Amino acid sequence: MAKLRFRDRAEAGQLLANQLREYAHQSDVLILALPRGGVPVAYEISRVLQVPLDLCLVRKLGVPGHEELAMGAIASNGIRVTNETLLRSLSISEQVLAEVTAAEQKELERRDWAYRGNRAVPDVRDRTIILVDDGIATGATLRAAIALLKQQAPRRIVVAVPIAPPLSCEALKLIVDQVVCLAMPKTLSSIGEWYEDFSQTTDQQVCQLLGRSFPTPSE
Repeated sequence: MAKLRFRDRAEAGQLLANQLREYAHQSDVLILALPRGGVPVAYEISRVLQVPLDLCLVRKLGVPGHEELAMGAIASNGIRVTNETLLRSLSISEQVLAEVTAAEQKELERRDWAYRGNRAVPDVRDRTIILVDDGIATGATLRAAIALLKQQAPRRIVVAVPIAPPLSCEALKLIVDQVVCLAMPKTLSSIGEWYEDFSQTTDQQVCQLLGRSFPTPSE
């Protein structure tokens, strides 16, 4: 039997929305997407559930020369999570880690201005947050996002993704209130192989989708 594949991120978002119907039309619910690939997924969830959409900015720390392999991730407020096992196995020095962190911090700041400009960051305190990405590989970026959110005391955190390994989902269940995942293959060589169209989401598309979405509570 052929494995489940999503046509594109929009279809994945629509399918996820069907699993999140309990959150539709709830005034305390806020969807936060991880740019860039998580935004088209989250936009469809926002559209179907009729709840606001905004961003949770994080950056993966890729292994030099193998950038798709995450050795950690950063978020705002100085948050950094690392994969200590991977760092040790690849003998990655603290200097290399610091250099990659500094470069990704600059990109984090660039994206914050490009996507948000002067618009205020939404208040997540006492809200139900649905945190969305287009898939999970190591889970480093999501863990950084969760750490950032927990500093702001949301009432509930729900992680919603189309594709993730079972072990990643089980690990996330220990630190959030709910995990919704459509496909959990035992082996996952790449997220892109689960999409017919996995073309890169651009900055322009991110801004367009945010502009078309419901306003956030800060607006």
